[in-house]
Amino acid sequence: MVKKRVPDWLNSSLWSSAPSSATPTTTYANEEQEHTVVDPPIPPPSPSPPTREDPPQPQRIENSRTNNVTNDHNGTSSPPSTDDISRQAQLLAELSRKVIDIRELRRIACQGIPDGAGIRSTVWKLLLGYLPLDRGLWSSELAKKRSQYKHFKEEILMNPSEITRKMFSSTSDTSDAKCESRGLLSRSEITHGEHPLSLGKTSIWNQFFQDTEIIDQIDRDVKRTHPDMNFFSGDSQFAKSNQEALKNILIIFAKLNPGVRYVQGMNEILAPLFYVFKNDPDEENAAFAEADTFFCFVELLSGFRDNFCQQLDNSVVGIRSTIARLSQLLREHDEELWRHLEITTKVNPQFYAFRWITLLLTQEFNFADSLHIWDTLLSDPEGPQETLLRVCCAMLILVRRRLLAGDFTSNLKLLQNYPSTNISHLLYVANKLRVQSV
Repeated sequence: MVKKRVPDWLNSSLWSSAPSSATPTTTYANEEQEHTVVDPPIPPPSPSPPTREDPPQPQRIENSRTNNVTNDHNGTSSPPSTDDISRQAQLLAELSRKVIDIRELRRIACQGIPDGAGIRSTVWKLLLGYLPLDRGLWSSELAKKRSQYKHFKEEILMNPSEITRKMFSSTSDTSDAKCESRGLLSRSEITHGEHPLSLGKTSIWNQFFQDTEIIDQIDRDVKRTHPDMNFFSGDSQFAKSNQEALKNILIIFAKLNPGVRYVQGMNEILAPLFYVFKNDPDEENAAFAEADTFFCFVELLSGFRDNFCQQLDNSVVGIRSTIARLSQLLREHDEELWRHLEITTKVNPQFYAFRWITLLLTQEFNFADSLHIWDTLLSDPEGPQETLLRVCCAMLILVRRRLLAGDFTSNLKLLQNYPSTNISHLLYVANKLRVQSV
């Protein structure tokens, strides 16, 4: 059998030379020292997420909020590069058009949206299809969606006691004015289906108790979301209100999507969206961040929905099939590395790629780098999943020297604790894979 030739660009000295502190832009990883040998986990793996810093606080434009978000980042932000300034100007020019050219917006945004521009929120909403391309329709569309979300909250997050009282209020006779004025129901007017001890399938109380388990899981996961960031964690009222918003979104999503409901990890996908929208320099947009995040979360998850549906795990659209596509992609672009990982060292890609794919790489890099990666994922006209697989393949290629020299244990440890890397270069390599596939 003839082994597929490795492309010349993979044989560049960039892939084989040892990392050097003198050339940080071509260094793929500030690789860690030798790790303690550990037993491989049962898939899917869920090691503790690495410590992450808050991203540099976006600069506010006029009439912006400046103190609402607590920032843990203590370093001094480097001044924007010439490329960032140019890209920011291009994005602002595109957003000022009466009708947005989505192809041009994708082209610019895929290179990364400068943090200082304060426009990532608007760009993401356009890329996710939440905002129409005609700027003249933005106000009416936002008002309609935000009103719809308010209705969802009123109907879905309501306690069964309130539902029962509301039902009674709409059908009660004036003869029960005394009970009604107190907001209480007489025993005779509580039907069997509305009784808290009813086990009927249509009982609102039975459904409420079934939902309690999911709600408790959501509550636990939300409290664990980015514990190193004061925006999401801590005792401040601001952090608590942000946690409450995340919980509301996930509960409403679970109830409106009974086929998927809530799956652990959805909170990690939700967090970047809410963070970006809550930090919109526009006061009104920031105030409605919860509603906007809900609809954008639904749209984003629609492209990855099958990865969260356990019944589809072994189907052609399930998570195992997606992981198999990553394996095939690596084999096409670097058969030597693929053979060493899966044949020689027998590292099953499920051991590391399950988390990479289902959480959209939010646990592999610091928060600011994750936002940069998402700029590229959301900008791809083919959809984020294809770009995600190319980025995952590029991650393997960037550490190929260490992987080729490693055994099962060291390789698994490396891939489950991916080292720091230059994100711009990672995305460059991922785009190179697209070109090679054409």
